[in-house]
Amino acid sequence: MQNSYPLWKNLVILLIFLLGLVYALPNLYGEDPSVQISAVGGRPLTRSQSEQIEAEIRASGVESIAFEFKDGRALARFSDTDDQLKVADWLREKLGDSMTVALNLAPTTPAWLQAIGADAMYLGLDLRGGVHFLLEVDMEAAVKQTEERYVDDIRQALRAEKAHYLTVGKEDGFIKVKLKSAEDKPNLMRVLDKEFRNLNVTEPEAQDQVWLKISEQAINEIKRNAVSQNITTLRNRVNELGVAEPLIQQQGENRIVVQLPGVQDTARAKEILGTTATLEYRLVDIEHDVQQAVQGRVPVGSRLYRDRDGAPILLDRRVIVTGDQIVDASSGMDEDGRAAVFVTLDGGGATKMGKITRANVGRPMAVVFIEYKSETRTVNGEKVRHKEKVEKVISVATIQGVFSKRFQTTGLDSPQEARDLALLLRAGALAAPVDIVEERTVGPSLGQDNIDKGMLSFLVGFGLVVLFMLVYYKLFGMLANLALAVNVILIVAVLSILQATLTLPGIAGIILTVGMSVDANVLIFERIKEELRNGTSPQASIFIGYEKAWATILDSNITTLLVAVMLFAFGAGSVKGFAVTLIIGIFSSMFTAINGSRMLVNWIYGNRRVETLSI
Repeated sequence: MQNSYPLWKNLVILLIFLLGLVYALPNLYGEDPSVQISAVGGRPLTRSQSEQIEAEIRASGVESIAFEFKDGRALARFSDTDDQLKVADWLREKLGDSMTVALNLAPTTPAWLQAIGADAMYLGLDLRGGVHFLLEVDMEAAVKQTEERYVDDIRQALRAEKAHYLTVGKEDGFIKVKLKSAEDKPNLMRVLDKEFRNLNVTEPEAQDQVWLKISEQAINEIKRNAVSQNITTLRNRVNELGVAEPLIQQQGENRIVVQLPGVQDTARAKEILGTTATLEYRLVDIEHDVQQAVQGRVPVGSRLYRDRDGAPILLDRRVIVTGDQIVDASSGMDEDGRAAVFVTLDGGGATKMGKITRANVGRPMAVVFIEYKSETRTVNGEKVRHKEKVEKVISVATIQGVFSKRFQTTGLDSPQEARDLALLLRAGALAAPVDIVEERTVGPSLGQDNIDKGMLSFLVGFGLVVLFMLVYYKLFGMLANLALAVNVILIVAVLSILQATLTLPGIAGIILTVGMSVDANVLIFERIKEELRNGTSPQASIFIGYEKAWATILDSNITTLLVAVMLFAFGAGSVKGFAVTLIIGIFSSMFTAINGSRMLVNWIYGNRRVETLSI
């Protein structure tokens, strides 16, 4: 028969539908307001820690729906958000910064669905609520920081090679090396050729000087690495904040999009993400007079700093260790009850710290806190963003004995400042300062309102299409509506399998797909009606309608698919979400509108002689 599928083809179509139904099911189950507890630094919780957390929740006076311990994390479910927030605040106070307490929405998917990997799709920021940041990386600062590192590296390399020089410093966009005499230039050039091939050499008229500049290729690499490293650091910071399903991705050359669904403490999130803070440990210069340095006579090997009270202090230019050599940091109280950060260094930093402290017992060492601040000022009626590097000495202590890998830093204003600094040090320092150029907050109620309006628009659109198809195409319209329902189920199933994030534009993509899906059936049905008007038999009309409309359907869908791919490739954020649902919808609608509806038509008309069609 012309209008019949072989058994295997019917079974494949039914199997695809069944799998789609199963994997779409988790989205029908709701979510419980939950509190998720995990250990800092990615370490798993122990069973005893989990029992301690459960006891603390009971002590808070709030009854949890369920308490789960799985994959080294604890999860407590609650009946409403008030209980969730109360317990989260209680746990943060009781557990301190030894554990990360995060608000979450835990799915209530049955265990049998979870066992086969069927999970609900994620909801985006505009549906769940949360905060959106657009960060801009300061590329100029990244290059300047690299130039400063080159200055120190060149000094150390020249000392190691016993090459004589007077000064190495930055001036007029160059790194200028001044030698004791022109005879020392061959030694300098040998060192530069051996270790600093990324620097372009310029020889001025003065024979005892060499000017250096970072090559264009190296600058481009520095900028790429700055964005890449900042994304990694921001991910670490977001993990420390304990946000579920965050979105952190590059946008353009120097911007980073950060979306934190479910975050309610937006001020803390903004402070943690935007802060560029690190520490430097330096020896105090006790050989020179600080008052002469204040008057402008700063010794060559020293730098003038200020402490928290503004008092001047003279420190050695050489840095012992920096924040990027810190592998772990935690906050607490020292023996005198002062806020402190307990620091653990990597192998290289520990070796250097041990060597310095061994040679300088009895000498004071200072801790320099470095922070990049950005603020917007109004100048002549225009908003101008002002950036400032703040360096202050937060602690000066005498080296009482040799230490290397683990030690403590005091001098902080409060336990909260110690906790924030420990978090920043654990997550790593940003490669370059970032400015928050755009900030949007979506409340949970607005997110729910978006869901309600999105669902309403979907139901209205779906209902109008179903009604039109039933009235205009009768039985064939009903079969097209069944295929349309299957199409929506398959889209939801694929989004769930891919664990894609559904946004409001994503819902718009699904609604658009609903119209496109029946568009294919309209082309087929109109071709069938045309063949019937031309006197073709009903069975032949069905066959010709499906076969001849195929080329037109394919052409229109390929055009739309190309547009969707372009949107995905060049769009960002919600535009990508729209493109993803549109691409999935194109493939599923072609499958259901052509194969699915034809299977149903074959079941009704394929194996019998008919005089008329209900079309």
